[in-house]
Amino acid sequence: MIPREAGSHLYRQLYATRYPVICRDEQLQPLRADQRPSQPARPGHPATYDYAYVRCGTGTIWMFGEPLGPWRTAHATARRTAVDWAHQVKALADHPRDRQAKRLIRVCDHLNPHAYASFFRAFAPAEAHRLAQRVQLVFTPRHGRWLHRAEPELSVLTR
Repeated sequence: MIPREAGSHLYRQLYATRYPVICRDEQLQPLRADQRPSQPARPGHPATYDYAYVRCGTGTIWMFGEPLGPWRTAHATARRTAVDWAHQVKALADHPRDRQAKRLIRVCDHLNPHAYASFFRAFAPAEAHRLAQRVQLVFTPRHGRWLHRAEPELSVLTR
């Protein structure tokens, strides 16, 4: 059993397909629309863009990756709630890539939605229990966010 708080020892383990370590992080992304249409290039003049924009709410980018393996993926959704988190983790738990895995070890940070209770908010009790048995949540230390390997990848992606 891996301890509740993940230290750097988690990433020093040998890669095991039966117990893959998967980091996940999410980031709010502002959605914007042009305030004025851009002008296409024409002879003697480059294309012009107006940097003024209209805010259109926010979306969420979800990043999943194996720090010990070759797999990465990202998804975009309109919201970031406990139910959205549960659906993202379910898609990960049911992915054919990890069908042979006995248990998925999920590294996550200390946000309220990152809890087994979110499964019970999103799914029927039988399905929520199945997911809670399939996924082991491991949390980074409160002052050790550098141990969350999905954060730098997500930062690079959204820049």
